Amino acid sequence: MSDKEYRPEDQEAFMKCLYWWGVPTLFRCPHDPDPDHCDIALVGVPHSTGNGTTERDQHLAPRSLRDVSANFRRAHGPFQLVPWDKCRINDLGDVPLTHALVNDICVEHIEAYYKRLDQRRVRPVSIGGDHSITGPILKALGGKDSVLSDGQKIAMVHFDAHTDTMDHLPHWLGAERSAAHWGSYVALEGHVDPQKSTQIGIRGHTRTLDWTRTSDDLGYRMINIDQYRSMGAANVIDLVRQRVGDAPVYITFDLDCLDPTVAPAVSNLEPGCNGFTIDQAVELLRGLRGLNIVGADVVCLIPSKDNPNKITSLSAAAIMFEQISLIADCM
Repeated sequence: MSDKEYRPEDQEAFMKCLYWWGVPTLFRCPHDPDPDHCDIALVGVPHSTGNGTTERDQHLAPRSLRDVSANFRRAHGPFQLVPWDKCRINDLGDVPLTHALVNDICVEHIEAYYKRLDQRRVRPVSIGGDHSITGPILKALGGKDSVLSDGQKIAMVHFDAHTDTMDHLPHWLGAERSAAHWGSYVALEGHVDPQKSTQIGIRGHTRTLDWTRTSDDLGYRMINIDQYRSMGAANVIDLVRQRVGDAPVYITFDLDCLDPTVAPAVSNLEPGCNGFTIDQAVELLRGLRGLNIVGADVVCLIPSKDNPNKITSLSAAAIMFEQISLIADCM
């Protein structure tokens, strides 16, 4: 038996380095559902019914991130920043979705939840859920009634393999505010300014030769994966920053923009054309440093499809950490 003094606080500090110990929260942040107690709110949005043609287990992603992020990095080396020390960051828990099987009611509930955060000037970083969650979040944070955006439209930086602007379809298998539509209605209803927004990494399979027309018509600037390779990261970052100007920014990151070798457990895999490596995605995100980022999300993780080592969840945690650090750095 050791004769060293038993100090519970020292033991607990050590045990927090082990992901499997303790009560899991996002990045080991305190769990507190009161938005008045934080500057950055980490929120789970366990929603799967906005993308009816693919697997529904995207609602399991918040639980998975609470698991793997418990042992994730605590300090941002390149920024020389410890985000948890810079500002108050809490895990608010999950958006209550009492009508989880009815997408368009869930969308209304998500918007109402985030309006509460907006009214308190709390900047959310969310883990979805499918990509239909981003539409109601943007409606809550941007446009004439917004507090965080000071009544301005948001400049969106959208990482994805797909455009999500299919407004020529009245609904997607019954869902009117689906993962296929959100990029259109947030622009048409005055919450996002497409002229200041950029869609990066587009590489979806072309079912028609004009499949990106809907984004073009709305005014979004698309940088598909081939254009990214020819332009290079620095030029892409410059273009994004020029378009944003001094507008409030929201970052939405669909994990299917990553290569399937990096993120195999996503809802719309796009094999046959390499996506971003994690280093490439992180480089682009860090290039947004200093912008007025009012919120961010990571979407389309399906933990039940992941490798045993949970590589897609770990990739999602890496992206979410970068988003948290970007916001903390500018506060």
